[in-house]
Order: sequence, then C-alpha cells, then structure tokens
Amino acid sequence: MLGRDLAAAVGAANVLTGSDMARYARDWMGRYQGEPVAVVRPGSTAEVAACVKIAAQHGVPVVPISGNTGLVGGTMTRGGLLLALDRMNRIREVKRDARLVNAEAGVILTRLHDAAEAQGLYFPLWFGARGSAMLGGVLSTNAGGSNVLRYGSTRGLCLGLEVVLGDGRVLNLMSELHKDNSGYDLKDLFIGAEGTLGIITAAVMKLVPAPKAHATATVAARSLPDALALLNRMQEATGNRVEAFEFMPRTYSERLREARPDLGLPFDHIPDVTILIEAATTVPSEAIPDATGDIPLVTTLETILAEMMEAGLITDAILARSEQQRRAMWARREAAAEIGVGLYPEVDTDVCLPLDKVEAFLTRAIQRVEALDPGARTITVAHLGDGNLHFTAYPTRDDKALKDRVLEAVEDVVADLGGSFSAEHGVGLSKLPSMQRRKDLVALEVMRSLKQALDPQNILNPGKVIPG
Repeated sequence: MLGRDLAAAVGAANVLTGSDMARYARDWMGRYQGEPVAVVRPGSTAEVAACVKIAAQHGVPVVPISGNTGLVGGTMTRGGLLLALDRMNRIREVKRDARLVNAEAGVILTRLHDAAEAQGLYFPLWFGARGSAMLGGVLSTNAGGSNVLRYGSTRGLCLGLEVVLGDGRVLNLMSELHKDNSGYDLKDLFIGAEGTLGIITAAVMKLVPAPKAHATATVAARSLPDALALLNRMQEATGNRVEAFEFMPRTYSERLREARPDLGLPFDHIPDVTILIEAATTVPSEAIPDATGDIPLVTTLETILAEMMEAGLITDAILARSEQQRRAMWARREAAAEIGVGLYPEVDTDVCLPLDKVEAFLTRAIQRVEALDPGARTITVAHLGDGNLHFTAYPTRDDKALKDRVLEAVEDVVADLGGSFSAEHGVGLSKLPSMQRRKDLVALEVMRSLKQALDPQNILNPGKVIPG
C-alpha cells in the first residue's frame, strides 16, 4: 500500500491525506484545484529518493512542490503524489570568500537573502514572491525577477545541483566551479524543466558583494525609445551598474490607483511611460557621501535625468532620497500580482521581446486584442531592461474560444517580432498549447527524447512542459 510504504520512509506525520492536503493541492491564484493521492514531506535527499522509488513501484506520478507560488499549473495533479520540499530547508553552508551558498530546495528566498547579508554579501534573485518562493521552485522554473538585467536569471546564478532521478538515484552535480568542460553541462537540463526530468533537492548558488549604495528614481519618459536611452546612458555612466529597469505604462498605473490607493502614485498625472530605475554600487568612492552630503552614484543618476529633462526626453522624475522612499517606489512595482487579482476573465501572457521591439509589440498586440474584442482591457508591467513583459488582456466575456483567439493573436505578434511566448514563469499546463504551436518541432523532438531517456516510466510531473 502506497501510504504505508511512504509512512515507513518518512514517518506517518509527514504523509498527508484528506483535508490536510488542501493548502498544497490548490495553487495560490485559485486557477488549479488538484486531487493528489497524498502529500509526502521528506526531510532529506535520501528520503526524497526513497519516496520516488516507492512511487515508481506503485506506478504513481510524482509532482514536486516548493513554495506554491507558480502561475502556470506546474504543481497540478489528479491522482499523483505531491512531494513537498518545505522540510528540506537547511542552508548547509555559506562560503564568504568563494561567494557561494549551498542550500536545500525548500529554503525560502528571503532566508538566502538574510544569510548572505550576514556575511556582507547579497543573493541577487529578487521578486515580489521572495517571502514564500523556495529555491527548488525558482530553479525548476528558471525564475527571473527584477535583477536579471545585471545578474542574469536563476540559471546564471547556479553553479551546482543535487537531483533525484525518476528511478530514485541521486545525481550529484554539486560543483562549486565556475568553469568545467568535462562533458555535457547536465545541471542546465534540470533548471527550467519543472521537475519533469528530476527533482532538485539542493543547489550551489552564487553570491555577490552587498551594495553599499543605491540610486533609485521613478521617471516619466516621453516614449519607450526615450526610456531605453536613459537605460543606455546610465549603463555607460556607471559601468553597467543598473540592476533594475521596470516599465509601468498608463494601464498599470490606473489599475494600481484602483486596487491599491494606499500606495499612491508618484506624479500628479499618470504618464504613458513610467520607469523605475535602480543602480547599485560596491565601490566606496561612489557610495560614500561627498563634502556636500550627496552620494556620487545618486548624483550621477540625477545629472543624467536633468540632462534628459532639458532635452525633453523625460517629463518628470523623483529621486529616492531615503530608504523609505525607495521602498515606496518598489512597493508600487511589486504590487503587480496583487492588483490583477479579481479581474476576470483574463488572458495572461509572459513574453520576451528584443528591447527595441517592445514598443512595436505593445502597439500591435493592443490593436489585435481590440480588433477581436472591442472594449477589452489590457494591463502591462515589464522588466524593460531584459525585454520581459507581463501582458494581460481582460476580454469582455468569459468565452474560451475568444480567449484562445486573443492568446494566439498575441503569440503571432511575439513571433513576428522574434520574441518568446514564455519568459520567466515556466510552461506547466497553461502554456502547453503555446508550446505545441510555437516551439520548434526539432526542439520538441529533442525534449521528448531527453524525457524518455531520463524518465522512461514517465512518473516525474507528467503532462507538463512537453505537449502530448
């Protein structure tokens, strides 16, 4: 019996059934309600391996779940075993001189931030769900966030992995090396695979020096090309020290005013283009206040903003003069997921475009949506520095055929402009039709071959990522 075997492996208290499974079975957005056969909570890599072996013996699919902050149904299952990694929450080691951390998959990101900060370092993976998202989940989806511009996505921060395969073997790829050309780079197969090739149980992640100062501003730009001019000028002036460059168009600001009036808006008017820009430095000469009390990095940003305002490229700007003001600016941006809650029906996309094609995408995508459904609403927010847009359409009626047409129209524009229909949230269930329509056929064949080779029984998160 599955439950008895699992209880023997991890203890009866860590095998949940019935109503005890509720918080794991339903995704946080309420889009997916699963029916797992059980939830098992292993406390070590050995216990994960034992659970996978038991599930394989019983022919039961295994679906890993971390912080349950996903948006694409990646942890949805009916009849599968949910393998929750929240007990695997140990930070095994922080190496200050090597600037790395060895941690288990169930560690919440804010704990990594705190552990790094205690050593004068910084873990540069930063987004709104950092207080609940776990390391295994962000690796499994190759999460992005606001700092991708400077530090890259999760894949770029990972040096090594520990993975349990579909037959229960443990694959030890826990390298601390920055360079290793000894054959295939296997760890990259599992990052972004959403648990379909193996279950990530631990990782070695890069840390960076903690910033000594930030320069943060909210800016009203005349247009998106003018906003990109600001990004490029600040990068040149600071040696690529811009960490975040976030775009909030008029539609976002209007919805923010509706849903979170307590956060306020930065300007008396709502600009068509609002930008949150932040640079950071570890260089003392740029971070220590000068004789006038000004921080040189902030002065650099202020000077560039003044020059662009004089040229008419920027119409307004507010510099953060305190940490409180900086946090208020970020609170408006990090309310993105919250302000979308309650608006239905919706067609949610997570696309990536070349930087110089973002404006064309927005113009064409909005036109296509309005042509299909006059009166439909759209709300966008974007990591403009890396071309990642969260473009959401809200049709006037809950009609599946209409929603499908809207989604395909958006995908058409993305494809025409050389973009990707999936940028940082993963594929899961919700983007399987897009994978079928848009992914290169040879690439899909290779993905299926890898799945068959690593998981011949097809028990690891089946039905996700790869279209049937």
